[in-house]
Amino acid sequence: MTPETTRATQTAGVAYAGSAYLLWGVLPLYFLLLVPTGPWEVVAWRVLLSFVFCILLLTVTRGWAPFGVILRQPKLLGWTALAGLLIYVNWQVFLIGTLSDNVVETSLGYFINPITTVLLGVFVLKERIRKLQWAAIAIAAIAVVVIVVAYRAFPWIALSLTASFGVYGLIKKKIGPAVDAVSGLTLESFWLIPIAVVQLIVVASTPAGLTMGGNGWAHAVLLAFAGVATAVPLLLFAAGTRRINLTVIGMIQFITPVMQFVIGVAVLHEPMPPERWAGFIIVWIAIGVFVVDLLIAARRGRRIAQPELV
Repeated sequence: MTPETTRATQTAGVAYAGSAYLLWGVLPLYFLLLVPTGPWEVVAWRVLLSFVFCILLLTVTRGWAPFGVILRQPKLLGWTALAGLLIYVNWQVFLIGTLSDNVVETSLGYFINPITTVLLGVFVLKERIRKLQWAAIAIAAIAVVVIVVAYRAFPWIALSLTASFGVYGLIKKKIGPAVDAVSGLTLESFWLIPIAVVQLIVVASTPAGLTMGGNGWAHAVLLAFAGVATAVPLLLFAAGTRRINLTVIGMIQFITPVMQFVIGVAVLHEPMPPERWAGFIIVWIAIGVFVVDLLIAARRGRRIAQPELV
């Protein structure tokens, strides 16, 4: 592969991953447009319509052959089922947070997520981490304690989001080479269909009932696009991670929580008392330490690689 080809591949990877994180960053605004649809109904449609969208993609891209290979491997099917449950928890908690005026707390979860990923690497994959990474983890832990003690509120939305997406990413890393992005999302959505159907039945039995088709054509169209809004960022993310290394991904992924934080504070005017600011500032210090470590590691990697290229 020529240097020009490598550069073009990396540029495309940054564009794909950056687009994914930008879309995830504005998702709170999209889901707020779906009001009066509640979080349980939104997630149910999100599951069902993601599955339909993925079936169309498999057909258009002629991906049924590799999909069939995955179906013949029970172990892979089990992993996709577990991944499906985790992404369901993530979607549901995110919608509950967004539609209950807690967008700022959802951003906290995604700020902490890179550090959670490092911890999973240590305790599950037995990876060794550097001193600065341990420092970032310790500072992030202090931030959570500050929020719990000073703000007197357990950040369950943030911690649920970071835990579910962190373990989901771990599973995707484990099965990544054997399961392509479209096939994986198709199976994950498929396993969740019974949950989605039950949720729609329960919502339909409430006094408010289902909102699909009951709030005008514009609302129905927006709700119908929930599947596309779910699938497209995940597919862009998968395309990006195949082209660039994790150090670059680590930098880009902070786009999402920054955007969500700005939306929560500047657009939705969610409360930010001093105690909450203190917790977030400590989290940002942890992120700063984490990013500095990534930059130092990347620079060392380039120095090692240079003699080999000469």
